[in-house]
Amino acid sequence: MGLTIGVDIGGTKIAAGVVDEDGTILDISRVATPPTPEGVVEAIADAIKTVGKGVSAEAVGIGAAGYVDDKRATILFAPNILWRHEALKDKIEQRVGLSVVVENDANAAAWGEYRFGAGAGYDDVICVTLGTGLGGGIIIGGKLRRGRFGIAGEFGHVRVVPDGLLCGCGSQGCWEQYASGRALVRYARQRATATPDAATILLGLGDGTPEGIEGTHVSAAARQGDKVAIDSFRELARWAGAGLADLASLFDPSAFIVGGGVSDEGDLVLDPIRKSFRRWLVGSRYRPHAQGLAARLGGRAGLVGAADLARQG
Repeated sequence: MGLTIGVDIGGTKIAAGVVDEDGTILDISRVATPPTPEGVVEAIADAIKTVGKGVSAEAVGIGAAGYVDDKRATILFAPNILWRHEALKDKIEQRVGLSVVVENDANAAAWGEYRFGAGAGYDDVICVTLGTGLGGGIIIGGKLRRGRFGIAGEFGHVRVVPDGLLCGCGSQGCWEQYASGRALVRYARQRATATPDAATILLGLGDGTPEGIEGTHVSAAARQGDKVAIDSFRELARWAGAGLADLASLFDPSAFIVGGGVSDEGDLVLDPIRKSFRRWLVGSRYRPHAQGLAARLGGRAGLVGAADLARQG
């Protein structure tokens, strides 16, 4: 199969791109994400038609946050769009006249990294996305493992602290409450409140109050040597690395690929994650260690991965 179209549904924008067999995006179209579920369907179709005009695309892959059924056709539940048992595949196929594959966005991003990014050369990789929340994907034996019902890889909602922090999913103590962009901001605000004298750079980047600290401030302050910002990254990394060690006990991959906005800080966060991973890995001194790799595709991974999954059929 030649050209395919990948779609990445975000909270503020929908991106559709024409992607070739090498994972290169040849053209891209972006539209704002409408506020209604029906509007999102129409916007997806419009973006596909716009980018596909005059192009012989053969299929469409759509990456969407939420639970996608085992047939890769229906979104069972989406947290940010009020989709419940949404027959997205059928609705888009009717509108654009192309075969459509629907996939969880983290799975699509994981597949993109495996095929064209940091995972090249590895057959067994676990991808973890440290963004606003925490997502992931499982690739074992060169295949995306979705589970019997299509919902595998929801690592962010593994409970790591019994009766811990309340999560948006309704449970308590989920991993993403301790290792995500939201968690990073919470750590920084708590530390800046407790020790403001150690957070002068961090506080100065916001409005001067702990409540005004945002994720971009923590990153910028850490790069400038702010102690509170650096300690906040280390706390996130401690939880992230410990979680990866648990995943190693489950899947024994050859590599972990860490992506998402938090990972954009490179070794500032990846080195302490690797250290925490070694600390908490069972039998660490006596077993091979999975590689800890930084994602390479950035924000393109989901779109490229979705397009390639459509190509796979």
